[in-house]
Amino acid sequence: MKKFIRGFGYAFKGIGYTAKTQLNFRVHLVATVLAAFMGYALHISVNEWQWLILCVTLVLMAELFNTAIEFLTDLVSPDYNELAGHVKDVSAGAVLIAAFFALITGCIIFLPKLLALINHAA
Repeated sequence: MKKFIRGFGYAFKGIGYTAKTQLNFRVHLVATVLAAFMGYALHISVNEWQWLILCVTLVLMAELFNTAIEFLTDLVSPDYNELAGHVKDVSAGAVLIAAFFALITGCIIFLPKLLALINHAA
């Protein structure tokens, strides 16, 4: 049981290290807070919250995997290597796809509510 609980500590340590060292991860954390605030302020539905949480989870996981892959690539290939560069590029591409999915989903959820708010105020 101690080993199981220790595993959570290692996981939080990894998330903390990523947040401390990776600008893109911090940017996504700020976007997460903003999306949550907008969701609360605009009274999104339970279904919309589920989509929002899915997007946040996918993007943050993609960033964590990307960071791990970059560190591992640097470890096994400290000198320039074209193939290592491709590995990093593909990993970054996965983050981009997740972030694009989150952006589109956010637009689907928030734009109609924001437009309704603007039309109501006008």
